[in-house]
Amino acid sequence: MPNLTILSWPNLQSLAMATTNLQFLQNPFPRPTFSSKYLVMRAPKMVFKCGCSSSSSVGGDAFSLTSSSKCDVDYLGESTKGDLNINLKHLENFGLDGQATLEGPIEQVARLEAEEAGSLLRDLGIPSPSAARLSPRGIFCTRTLNLRSISAIGYDMDYTLIHYNVMAWEGRAYDYCMENLKSMGFPVEGLAFDPDLVIRGLVIDKEKGNLVKADRFGYVKRAMHGTKMLSTRAVSEMYGRELVDLRKESQWEFLNTLFSVSEAVAYMQMVDRLDDGVIPADLGPLDYKGLYKAVGKALFRAHVEGQLKSEIMSKPELFVEPDPELPLALLDQKEAGKKLLLITNSDYHYTDKMMQHSFNRFLPNDMGWRDLFDMVIVSARKPEFFQMSHPLYEVVTGEGLMRPCFKTRTGGLYSGGSAQMVENSLNIHGDEILYVGDHIYTDVSQSKVHLRWRTALICRELEEEYRALIHSRGPRATVVELINQKEVVGDLFNQLRLALQRRTEERPAQTLAATNMDDRELTESMQKLLIVMQRLDEKIAPLLEADGELFNKRWGFLSRAGLWDKSHLMRQIEKYADIYTSRVSNFLNYTPFMYFRSQEQTLAHDTYSHYCSEHNGSSTN
Repeated sequence: MPNLTILSWPNLQSLAMATTNLQFLQNPFPRPTFSSKYLVMRAPKMVFKCGCSSSSSVGGDAFSLTSSSKCDVDYLGESTKGDLNINLKHLENFGLDGQATLEGPIEQVARLEAEEAGSLLRDLGIPSPSAARLSPRGIFCTRTLNLRSISAIGYDMDYTLIHYNVMAWEGRAYDYCMENLKSMGFPVEGLAFDPDLVIRGLVIDKEKGNLVKADRFGYVKRAMHGTKMLSTRAVSEMYGRELVDLRKESQWEFLNTLFSVSEAVAYMQMVDRLDDGVIPADLGPLDYKGLYKAVGKALFRAHVEGQLKSEIMSKPELFVEPDPELPLALLDQKEAGKKLLLITNSDYHYTDKMMQHSFNRFLPNDMGWRDLFDMVIVSARKPEFFQMSHPLYEVVTGEGLMRPCFKTRTGGLYSGGSAQMVENSLNIHGDEILYVGDHIYTDVSQSKVHLRWRTALICRELEEEYRALIHSRGPRATVVELINQKEVVGDLFNQLRLALQRRTEERPAQTLAATNMDDRELTESMQKLLIVMQRLDEKIAPLLEADGELFNKRWGFLSRAGLWDKSHLMRQIEKYADIYTSRVSNFLNYTPFMYFRSQEQTLAHDTYSHYCSEHNGSSTN
């Protein structure tokens, strides 16, 4: 957690004199927090520039950064590397008491200083840090991450640094795919791109021609055959004994990214054509798996032949959604001493065109996008980039001419290679590197599994889902209340049913009174409760069916599978992504020294807290 040294106000002038040779870097980081009596110096908020050559020294002899060789781990297990420290001996030379503290319990001190710091931020017009966290553009943490200990941040490009208009980009990819299918002899007349047909995180069942949504355990909750949604009963009959297992690649195809949208839409529409029997017989006997291969081949041709990317490069403004805040977020990270890396599967010409269009106009002075990055790797061939070594080439001309090389250097532009080469070149390894990408497998899973890099997932749809969840609070609360009512009624009914069962078997019921209860009274009570539960079911069912419609009418929310459970996608995110957010520019709302702390994970038996509150905190033996 941030180091904190509290200095009393009378010592401020001496401290100021001691640091007159220092200058603040020009950057948007907040200034030190001043109050009427005290100066609070928080490690993540103070950045000084000095003439010293040591990278571990900040502010001459007055301040220092915790280096890799001297770092420890805090009580949450995170490295203290990058923490800012005050040199107490330096303070004593100027008559300052480095142990000066505020009187009173630290809890009260912290609350008071937080209030005064918040007031200062408001006066300066700087948004409160908590405002960003409680918004659709928050950065959400699944595993505690100390950004101060991160030495290098790597970025994917497509749908990470560059966000495309899905309707435009995927729509054109779909068009090219359909043209190729038509040239292969498939009937595609009358079909149109429908991006609402699918969402990220669904799974294609290539054996049955279905698209399914699974929960975190792999149980299928919703399914669509072709473009027709299946009933709950049909889903149960088809998948009641089968779990989605992504390791079985011959059957299951996970929609990891928005790039999967065009392929999935095309495939599901062609499933309808196959079922209708309109696919020519001369294409050979096709099953659903063979059809998937044909669609994949058609889309692959669209990418390989280069027509799609050439069209996008000629008019990027039609396909790319600009984000003026994005270059500034990366500039903050670079000025904070982070090594920035661009690692993309796109080729050099496409990468250069897209990055120029998206970055250069928003950068200060005469900076270009290349000036942001300490290393750029194109045609990286992820996920193999994280798994094995490929030949490395240096891009040496603006036309993209390359020459073989065996070692990378800072500021270089390369093609191919491997993550291990990057680590060796920078002398930075494992959890000192944060990699940010949009593909749960290619970017996030493989960099973590093979290299133990820290990871961040970009998922633009989170913004829409966050807003949809807010607007769904009322209906969801109604459903929860109805389900709770049914649970109460159901518990009562079950006790009466058990009493009836025991009496039928000529055994004593739970109590003497229940044993002696009139048969007619028992039966009437059970009938009433059963009618109540049936009526509750009639009201609950359509509400559950409609849950998530504000995000997607067919599939509901991205992160949920049912009212309470998590989707298979959300399970993947929790497992492999340390943090996740909707766009890279959201880092602008957080300092490059942010300490992301994961929240408490609730468990089924956490109801003990309700028991304790109801029993005034008493415990049982």
